[in-house]
Order: sequence, then C-alpha cells, then structure tokens
Amino acid sequence: MKHVLALSTLYPNAVNPRFGTFVARSLEALAKRGDWRVTLVNPIGLPPLALGRYRPLAELAPIGVENGVTVHRPHFTLIPRIGARRNAAAIARAVLPLARHIHAETPIDVIDAQFFFPDGPAAALIARGLTGGTGGLPLSIKARGSDITFWGEQSFARQQMLDAARAATGLLAVSRDLASQMAAMGMDEGKITLHYTGLDRDRFRPLGHTQLRSQLSRELGFAMPDNAPLLACVGALIERKGQAIAIAALQTIPGARLVLIGKGADEARLRALAVNLGVADRVHFAGSIDHDLMPLILSAADVMVLPTVSEGLANAWVEALACGTPVVTCDVGGARELIASDTAGRLTARTPQAVAEGINAVLNNPPPREAVAALAEAFSWEANAAALAAHYDRLIATA
Repeated sequence: MKHVLALSTLYPNAVNPRFGTFVARSLEALAKRGDWRVTLVNPIGLPPLALGRYRPLAELAPIGVENGVTVHRPHFTLIPRIGARRNAAAIARAVLPLARHIHAETPIDVIDAQFFFPDGPAAALIARGLTGGTGGLPLSIKARGSDITFWGEQSFARQQMLDAARAATGLLAVSRDLASQMAAMGMDEGKITLHYTGLDRDRFRPLGHTQLRSQLSRELGFAMPDNAPLLACVGALIERKGQAIAIAALQTIPGARLVLIGKGADEARLRALAVNLGVADRVHFAGSIDHDLMPLILSAADVMVLPTVSEGLANAWVEALACGTPVVTCDVGGARELIASDTAGRLTARTPQAVAEGINAVLNNPPPREAVAALAEAFSWEANAAALAAHYDRLIATA
C-alpha cells in the first residue's frame, strides 16, 4: 500500500464533531479503497495556558484510529487572534518529529495539506524537513475557498502560500473559479487539478415520505406547517455566510419559515435582528445538528438559501441539490458550476430584496425534486477518493 501523510487543521473530534467532516469523509473513502494507507495529522492549537474552551482540546487523545484513518493530534502553541503569521511555522515544528517517526516506521509516499493556509506552508516545511531540503517527496496542497479568498488578501499569508505553491508538486482546487483565483495570485496553473467535493449518496437523496415536516417539527420544537414555505440555511453563523440577509428577506416571503443550521459568533446579533424585524417566530436556530437530521431538513425544505460573500464550492449546495431542493445563493466561487439552470435554483445579488425575489421565483415555479437531485449525480465520496488517488499517483510518477 502507498502511504499518504495528510495534514488538516480542521478535522472532526470529540470536542468539535462537525469541524471538517468533509475532509474526514474524503480521507475515509480513500482509506476504504485499500490501495492507500492514510495517516492524518490534526494539529491542535493551544495557548500557553489551555484554559476555558481550550481545556477540552488539550485533553483529546493524541492518537486513534477513526473509520480506517490513523489520526494524530499533536499540540502547537497558538497565540489567539494575533498569531496567524507564525502558525504555519509553529505547526511544522510540532509535527516534524512525529512525521519523522511515522516516515521511519512506514515510509511516506505523499505529503498532503487539506487547506492552503496554514496547512499548506506547514506541510511544505515538513516535506522539506523529511528530505533534508533535497526534495523528492511529493507535496500536494488543496484550496477550498476562504483559505484563498480571505488569507490571500493578507500579505504575510499570501507570500507563505505562494512559497508553498512553488514547493508543491501539485495543487487541488474545489472549483474552476477557485483555480482561476489561485492562478491570478501567481500560482502555476499547470499544477492545479480540479477536485470536487463528495457526497454520501445513501444519506442525501430526496425523502418524500409523508409527515416529514411534522416529524421535524417535533424533533426541533419549531412549527413547520405543510402549507407554509420552508427555507433552510446551512453554514456557520458568521457575517460572510449572510444569514442576516436571509432573515431580512423573510419580510417579503409571506408565511415562510427559516431554519438556520450551524452555530457561530453572529448568533446573538441574528436573534436580535429577527426580533427587530418582527419575524422571530418564523426563524429557528437549530445549532449544530446530528448529521442524520440534515437530509431530513433539506428534503423537507422548499429552498436552501445561502447569501454568502465567498465560497469555493459549498458542500451545502451539493447536499441540498442531492435532496431535490433548489438553491438560492450568490454568484460567488463555484456557484455557477452547480446553479446553471432554473432547475437548480437562482443566483442573486447579496441584498434582502434580491434574495427574496430569487426565493419567490423558485416557490412560484418549483422544479421537480427528482430533476433537481439528478444535478448532483456526479458527486460521491467514492468518486472523490478515486480522483484523489489518481492525483497522488500522478505526483509520485512525476516526482
């Protein structure tokens, strides 16, 4: 078996079980193939005094086998809010001794970073450290969205990412739009391969059984009558995801209910906004839900709305389409690669009025759910893993 050492600062654990689930599903699918041994390093950043919310993170098991993937969780020193400039170097210092031990026991064929920042620069330092600076160990770095659109605007991070891209054997992007942004930053376009997200096709599919909304109403404690439009919004409760715009749009969508799935720093502000706009009784904050509930909510919804300011290619878009639910979102990232017809939904400007118009257009002419679901047929974790394995094989062949 070939051996990949993957680095991911975002990965599910007992404290944050919803963090980076898409990374876990991809690597688990790769391990399940049987031709790649997958070792995952999930560096845990802790301040010098690991108190408060950091204490449970400090107590996570340092190693375990999770769904066929060996997971290591070494600690690195994190300086909250101001330490981003040094995080890549701190991660590399913490991980390199572990990587050397792993490499000595089971030689590594590919080093892989699952995000471009800080994972990419850290992985480049680790790859250099494992080979004594002589090269020869293939390095892959994946871009997912905000690691390019946000960190690429920070001069120190941009330079670290460009240096890592030059050191990499190959690069991955989750959408064609993101690949174009990477090339515009100065990365070698010839190194970039498109790698779409995956999908659990057994879970995310149209669920048309009767009483679905009644079941969910009891489960969530929120009335979702069959005769009222139901909107779902999936994403962390942070400004750039646009939940405030979705809440404001309710004012011109008569009777509609909105379920916000996710948690984040913006929750208090969003709750206050719903009260101030007089729609608090039509907005439900579901928080981080059990993954088995997600396809039920998406199948019950008439529209998945996400007025986001930036994305690579949002997993929530793909999951909604697979459940037969049209998407109303903004023309950002890879949205045009999915929302390419009225069957898939609408692309709108990032204003309450435009979002409401897009939602009402879908509600007034709803496409057949099976036709919507068919748009996601190409997505699966098996296809994602096969493409990832082929990418790694190319890197080995050209190293």
